[in-house]
Amino acid sequence: MKIGVLAMQGAFREHIKSLAALGVQGVEIRHANQLEGLAGLIIPGGESTTIGKLMVEFNLLEPVRHLAEEGLPIFGTCAGMVLLARDIIGSDQPRLGLMKARVQRNAFGRQVASFETDLDIPVLGPEPFHAVFIRAPYLEAVEPPAEVLATFNDKIVMARQGNLLATAFHPELTEDLRVHRYFLEMIKKG
Repeated sequence: MKIGVLAMQGAFREHIKSLAALGVQGVEIRHANQLEGLAGLIIPGGESTTIGKLMVEFNLLEPVRHLAEEGLPIFGTCAGMVLLARDIIGSDQPRLGLMKARVQRNAFGRQVASFETDLDIPVLGPEPFHAVFIRAPYLEAVEPPAEVLATFNDKIVMARQGNLLATAFHPELTEDLRVHRYFLEMIKKG
């Protein structure tokens, strides 16, 4: 199984490391011709505006949107969550717009307001997941078929819609591989 990791910006190397720890090959994706043969795609954190513009510039936005609509599983973390959302509050920046959700960027404050906390994420099991939030967004609302998987202070920080998974936090910055494993299970179950 080969998983692509969009390598425009952000912690793409850490995602590839997490995939390797689970015995899966992660490959850096910078051009549309690298999308062929992928079992899934991860969009890492970073600046969502910049990543969106680069996806347009490198002709990746439409091909990725098309593949997702065809069923390719996509996992977006932080900026990746913003790019997956259909609506971005106060912004018309380029996005994939695939998940029926409304997202607020930098919603927990600036870089200095970054934090870590333990989250209850029932789909990962009873043990809390230690989540790292860095200038994180949250989903203000989701519509079916999107579903909430986790909240923090009543704010949606993890959601899934069929083949799409989004987290406001950075599981790639921890040693806990359960979120990546959950994404791989999504892929296996099709």
